[in-house]
Amino acid sequence: MNPLTNDRFAASCGVELVESRPGRATTRLAIDDRHCNAVDLVHGGAIFTLAASAFFAACNAAGKTAVGINLGITYLQPISSGELVAEAEEIARSRRLAHAEVRVVDDKGQLVAKLVGTAAIRD
Repeated sequence: MNPLTNDRFAASCGVELVESRPGRATTRLAIDDRHCNAVDLVHGGAIFTLAASAFFAACNAAGKTAVGINLGITYLQPISSGELVAEAEEIARSRRLAHAEVRVVDDKGQLVAKLVGTAAIRD
């Protein structure tokens, strides 16, 4: 199952799913003008969408529906061009909750942002 198949928002933003397996996922975003803000840096919302998509894919890859209930992001350095990759990994999972961390790196491998989140697992 591709957890991003029906994510029309992520697709409209240009987010691509690279890999998805239970507890792990990787997404990619090739930056273009639509991703930049008024000062020609990648908009925080674009980075968040990329990271949240990896989080969503990792938490849903096991086959049960998981919905985000708390996500927080820290932006570590600005970026204006190139490609971003988000790698998500579940760090804990119970019957009802999944916790994951996401690292967003640029095409030089530099850490751009970190997202941590919790998802509720639905029946």
